[in-house]
Amino acid sequence: MEYLRNQNQDISTLSGVGVAAKASYAELGITTYSDLLLLSPRSWEDRSQVRPLGKLGDGQVANTLVEVLSHSYFGLKTGKKRTLKIIVRDASQQGDGRLSLLCFGRNFLEKTIRIGKLYYLYGSVSLHRGELQCSQFELYPATEDGDFPKQFGKILPIYPLRGSLSQRLIRTNIQAILSQVSQFSDELTADLKQRYDLLDTDQAIRFYHNPPTLEALEQARKTLAFTELFYLQLVARRHKGLEQRSKATGASIPSRLELACIETLPFSLTRDQLSSLKEIRQDLDSDLPMNRLLQGDVGSGKTLVAWISALHVLGKGAQVAFMAPTELLARQHAESGFQLLAKLGIRLAFLTGSVKNKERKLLLQAIAEGEVDIVIGTHALFSKEVVFHNLSYVIIDEQHRFGVEQRLALLEKARVPDLLLMTATPIPRTLSLTVFGNLNISTLHTMPQGRKSVITHLVNEQSRKRMYQAVGVEFTRGHQAYFVYPRIDDSGESDLRDVESMYEFLKSEYPSVSSALIHSKLEEEKKVSILKDYQEGKLGYLVSTSVVEVGIDIPNATCMVIEHAERFGLSALHQLRGRVGRSHLQSYCFLVFGNELTEEAKQRLKVMKESTDGFYIAEQDLLIRGPGELTGTRQSGYLKLIFASLTEDLHLIELVRTEADRILASDPGLVKAEHQMIRSVLSAAPPFEEESCDA
Repeated sequence: MEYLRNQNQDISTLSGVGVAAKASYAELGITTYSDLLLLSPRSWEDRSQVRPLGKLGDGQVANTLVEVLSHSYFGLKTGKKRTLKIIVRDASQQGDGRLSLLCFGRNFLEKTIRIGKLYYLYGSVSLHRGELQCSQFELYPATEDGDFPKQFGKILPIYPLRGSLSQRLIRTNIQAILSQVSQFSDELTADLKQRYDLLDTDQAIRFYHNPPTLEALEQARKTLAFTELFYLQLVARRHKGLEQRSKATGASIPSRLELACIETLPFSLTRDQLSSLKEIRQDLDSDLPMNRLLQGDVGSGKTLVAWISALHVLGKGAQVAFMAPTELLARQHAESGFQLLAKLGIRLAFLTGSVKNKERKLLLQAIAEGEVDIVIGTHALFSKEVVFHNLSYVIIDEQHRFGVEQRLALLEKARVPDLLLMTATPIPRTLSLTVFGNLNISTLHTMPQGRKSVITHLVNEQSRKRMYQAVGVEFTRGHQAYFVYPRIDDSGESDLRDVESMYEFLKSEYPSVSSALIHSKLEEEKKVSILKDYQEGKLGYLVSTSVVEVGIDIPNATCMVIEHAERFGLSALHQLRGRVGRSHLQSYCFLVFGNELTEEAKQRLKVMKESTDGFYIAEQDLLIRGPGELTGTRQSGYLKLIFASLTEDLHLIELVRTEADRILASDPGLVKAEHQMIRSVLSAAPPFEEESCDA
């Protein structure tokens, strides 16, 4: 937000910011005045209203004047040091009641908190055996005139802390910066402010850091969030508008190759696959380059849609590049593509870093001369030595695993390529409305017919034996299983189970079932050989790390066991579970967890138990983890929303999207006088980092 970003003075020029404080600020990413003004409080404490003791219940906050009645100690007389207990009574005019202050580690308060004296108290209380208690509190001596001291009588922002920083220092520094700025320039038009009851930008900034009332705080946050989302939407929608395809492109009928491929399938395409193919076809037939995201749950048939859509391009004599993040996944795609397309006369090639010497030279020559129709590979596709004859369509699977530079390097190998991004991590609606505002999105909701939902069990240590027995039953039925662990070997530094140790254990647990060990340290050819044996049914189970998370399609596999499931993110858990349930067979997922679980881990396991819907899981992941991690943008610096919340401001997002579209429809170039302010903000803003946003 440009009204804040032009405050570039070094943070060390502020009073109280020495070497230690500067280093602590740096840990929060703060080096300038602008950075500090953009530091959003994690909460606010309302000390503006008296909340007497007599009216409080368990978990509520006291904010009142109290008189100290007595000091005493509790705890054992021997061993650990006893703890000071201070009894106070409410001395405000609004209430009565008593409270026990438990001074853990603060026995020194006996000398400073005097019996019979009056103090202002702030703290969260709890009810224990009929006694109102408080262990985290602040006490300040009452003033003679009875007025609240600085820490009371107002709404205080609570900022995130690091190192030597204190709330007092941060508040003081922010107020010092605000006092130096006479006025921040407005960034919203009078029309928008009036229509949505928003504040002037200057007032909103000052109220946000120093709110006079809760109502003013909410109005300030709404104003700043609206502004932030409005410009994010405006840039995304403007960019999309500049590249928007003409809808008058005709019916975009399937080509002969597409129809021939569909006729060979032993099943019917789902409704969503057909509609997605139609959307992609219309884009491919347009004069402007396609920029489309194909999202769908694990097993929904995205890859098949990609292959069929590629045939539409090949019918015009162009080339297609299909990129995957790992050699294992790229090889799986190459095999499936060959089985589907080779019989139609399509020439496919597989190119990764492991293709070397004479074979590589011949392959590169064939690609350059147009003797290859589809090239499937990893990041090797965007190396300088790879030259295409007529590349016009780029498909990128699991695109969030690629960096911006990698994607751009591949796109630069074509003049104006059509781009299809694929992700098995569905995009929550709030993200699709903001981050992906410049992308067209096709979604596969429906699953192929005959698929059964995977039954998920949460397994503690006491249930482990029953789990092994259940998997054993599946082996007697001729089915296969995966056992996934977070570590490769036992380094002696952790009590986590590892693949090598558990491989030996499982061989004794299932002595008559053939198995193999697979992880990232194995040579690629060895991994491919193991997966081929597994695919052919020569192996009953795999003991693996998360290397099997994507791209493995074994219809006969019905059991997925994930050890230390609390260590995996929701997306990884959902992807791993998606390795089973890929046929008509009933499949099972066992999430084995340890004794000590964080609240976040409990939430993740609960979500996995409740649902197999990837869209619901993605929404919950957004709520639990936030957008930075979910979109893969934590390090890229793209989606660092400061004032707005993707989980709470959906209505606001929809409003600003409508406003951005309305303004661009009436004034695409933003040349009208009433849009001069918007134009000046956009011209001062950094370039839109649309490509940094990974689905």
